[in-house]
Amino acid sequence: MLIYEYKLDGSKEQYAAIDEAIQIVQFIRNKCLRLWMDERGSNAYDLNVHCAVLAKDYAFASHLNSQARQAAAERAWFAISRFYENCKQKKPGKKGYPKFQHDNRSVEYKTTGWKLEADGKHITFTDGCGIGRLRLVGNPSQKIEAFPLKQIKRVRIVHRADGYSIQFGLQSEIQVVHQPSGRQVGIDMGLLSYYTDSEGHTVDNPRHYRKAEQKLKRLHRRLSRKQKKSQNRKKARRALAKGYLKVQRQREDFARKQASTLVTSSDLIAYEHLQIRNMVKNRHLAKSIHDAGWGTFLRWVKHYGSVHGIPVLAVEPQFTSQDCSACGTRVKKSLSVRTHICPGCGVVLDRDHNAARCILQKALAMYRGAQGNILDEENAWGEPTSTALSAMATQQVGSRNQEPLRL
Repeated sequence: MLIYEYKLDGSKEQYAAIDEAIQIVQFIRNKCLRLWMDERGSNAYDLNVHCAVLAKDYAFASHLNSQARQAAAERAWFAISRFYENCKQKKPGKKGYPKFQHDNRSVEYKTTGWKLEADGKHITFTDGCGIGRLRLVGNPSQKIEAFPLKQIKRVRIVHRADGYSIQFGLQSEIQVVHQPSGRQVGIDMGLLSYYTDSEGHTVDNPRHYRKAEQKLKRLHRRLSRKQKKSQNRKKARRALAKGYLKVQRQREDFARKQASTLVTSSDLIAYEHLQIRNMVKNRHLAKSIHDAGWGTFLRWVKHYGSVHGIPVLAVEPQFTSQDCSACGTRVKKSLSVRTHICPGCGVVLDRDHNAARCILQKALAMYRGAQGNILDEENAWGEPTSTALSAMATQQVGSRNQEPLRL
């Protein structure tokens, strides 16, 4: 699914109507969640039926489009089903029991309740919320009117710190023919460098939050000085929210570009299956780990890997930094030791470079068992040669179904 996003230009009355629609979505979602809590055995169909009951009982709920009300019920069921799935998989720690929402910022329409004009620059919402006609402001190269209306499956209005945006979810398949490069890499995520690959190349850590931290502190101080419930306090809150939104977008943009570059230039990618949720419990490293955004980067690597049809493998992180990538000797070292020196074979490598090679070797051992004899041709390091990797990449192209990005 492709997602096109535009900024919305409207009046204050229209923005107030959007906020009202967002509040109705939150109300319906919470009511559906309450139904599931009160009536044991309720399923997704029961929640959808409950939307019609809410529209009859509450006049303001009937203003929202019927399919938008169903989308709100689907949000409640998504939280419930995720909780069920975590329980079935016996996920350690909290299972994510559904909670009532109090900070909803979006309303989602399906195929009705809106009308896109032929010029592709205006959209009109036709339900009873009174949003009306809005102008789309965005990239001129993105022409939403070029797509048939039947391809638009979702229309979502999102309220962010810098204003209101609209997202169009288009049902479309992305077909990318990956060009085999004969290159396989293992990557070791870090804090000094963003990641180090098995060939010794490093990507500098941008540290977006660290660079913006002083500005954010000033904005926090300004907010704390303002009188509560005053207009100046609201302005200070918006300025602070925009500062955090900028950092978030910088982090997302950097992760996405690095993931695209890595996938395009590789035929196989291996990474550590890190338990980031547990790692951030270390109060000395939590801020730096959050700032690096490893989870966002790995999510995009897996997405682009599925689009290009190349294997992206996760390996267990145990002893990847301790074992020697040349002979397998386990060399104990603390985090302060940044150079790997093997007493067995005499190999001297950067700590992260050695770990990346170990990660790649573990992944190739896993892949060898899955692919059979395609990896018979190996080099001196026990890794497949360019010929074998080209065969691997050719076999993988088109073998994986593309996973759609959720709105």
